[in-house]
Amino acid sequence: MPATIRNPILPGFNPDPSICRVGDDYYIATSTFEWYPGVQIHHSRDLVNWTLVRRPLERASQLDMRGNPDSCGVWAPCLSHADGLFWLVYTDVKRFDGNFKDAHNYIVTSPTIDGEWSDPVYVNSSGFDPSLFHDEDGRKWFLNMQWNHRTESFGGAPKSPAFDGILLQQWDPASGTLVGPVRNIFAGSSLGLVEGPHLFQRNSWYYLTTAEGGTGYDHAVTMARSRAIEGPYEMHPQTHLITAKDHPDSPLQRAGHGQYIETSDGLAYHTHLTGRPLGPGRRCTLGRETALQKCVWRDDGWLYLEQGGVVPAIEVPAPADAVIVERPARVETGFDGTHLPAEFQWLRTPLPQRIFSLTDRPGFLRLFGRESIGSWFEQALVARRQEHHRFRAETVVDFDPDTYQQAAGLTHYYNRHKFHALAVTLHETLGRVVTVFSCAGDFPHSRMSFPAGSGVAVPDGPVHLAMEIRDNDLQFSWRPQGANDWQALGPALDAGVVSDEGGRGEHGSFTGAFAGVFAFDTSGRGQAADFDRFSYEAL
Repeated sequence: MPATIRNPILPGFNPDPSICRVGDDYYIATSTFEWYPGVQIHHSRDLVNWTLVRRPLERASQLDMRGNPDSCGVWAPCLSHADGLFWLVYTDVKRFDGNFKDAHNYIVTSPTIDGEWSDPVYVNSSGFDPSLFHDEDGRKWFLNMQWNHRTESFGGAPKSPAFDGILLQQWDPASGTLVGPVRNIFAGSSLGLVEGPHLFQRNSWYYLTTAEGGTGYDHAVTMARSRAIEGPYEMHPQTHLITAKDHPDSPLQRAGHGQYIETSDGLAYHTHLTGRPLGPGRRCTLGRETALQKCVWRDDGWLYLEQGGVVPAIEVPAPADAVIVERPARVETGFDGTHLPAEFQWLRTPLPQRIFSLTDRPGFLRLFGRESIGSWFEQALVARRQEHHRFRAETVVDFDPDTYQQAAGLTHYYNRHKFHALAVTLHETLGRVVTVFSCAGDFPHSRMSFPAGSGVAVPDGPVHLAMEIRDNDLQFSWRPQGANDWQALGPALDAGVVSDEGGRGEHGSFTGAFAGVFAFDTSGRGQAADFDRFSYEAL
């Protein structure tokens, strides 16, 4: 029986997928926002099975996001291959709320995906979502949306006039500069909020796909074409190639922002980001994920979904000879090596030695308590993506605080306003305790609460911590070293708030939920906490 592509192909927080093919190898680059190192690149040989192979922005010279607000940082990378090099274009966004975005665009290159990538070349700051198009005549063209700050658009409430069309300008790789006139080539459709441009060529046509409608439930992939790269561009007969905006019952919602790819034998596919909402609040607790749709070219010279219409499908045909490789339900991570396991990231800082070590105590991940959980500058939080609506995570922490200003433990984390945390800390009368911190929404609902009060006293030695999430419910539990029975701590919490739509709504933030470990020490003494394993199990 032929294999099928089951969407999403990259579950959990993996938005804005840019895809490229080199021979029989496929690569997808996705946004990482404030998470470090920057940009996730997955690899596949069959479009069905995908493996994380690189996060190329890993040095301070390439990326420093200390101080970047939540949902800023690396937006919408574009990955391509030409002239024997991989080219990666990305934005580092420095502001979210207010009228301005301060979006700086860069290019890095590498002869291999898994090798070292170059220091960045600065391109421009006129808007975000850049891409690089390699024309058949050898010229290179840089595209990005143009941001107009003279509007009422601001973080959490995007307005169409701020998304002021798609800019095109020639890129000269020899001088590392943009040259020639800047042209605004595409204003988008009536849906508005045009962004995420990608160009490709076919049969003497330039085809342009863009994202529109915002990254919420009106999201869409819009398509246009022109005989000349500078336009004018005529709209697709359906306007949109992919969207679920008028189909609230589709299991894949928020469908938009992707890129066209063709297999070596001529099959057509298109990536797109998507979200899978949970009722009753219609919150996408897994963030924006990556999906892939099978397409066909019709006699009118336009691309269409193979199944017809515009609504994305959960299952689509895969290329011949693809075989599904099942992923294990439980992933047990030890910290025995000298490098952080591939599935984990941290926040913002290019100086990880300041927040963790895998060598200070071999076999353990040591976190150095720095700023508070939710800091935009330097916090010790190491986490992996939530990939399932139901999962259980466990860890073991060895931590001896000497003040209530020190805490370490397990967290379900989205950003500084949306998280739940199970922590070992110190209480003045109870001694060492395990307790719960919770922050369940954006301002003005961002005050931290303590659902377990002062917590419960714990004996000396390592403490086992667990959290179990079933759809919108989260339950923390713990046990002392050597015990078999888990003890629940605190009430069931609202896990659904740890989502894009939690807090102020679908455009208020747009990353994804993580499960991980943390430590903070607001006394400034950098108290260390040691974690000797971490498990994640789909339920």
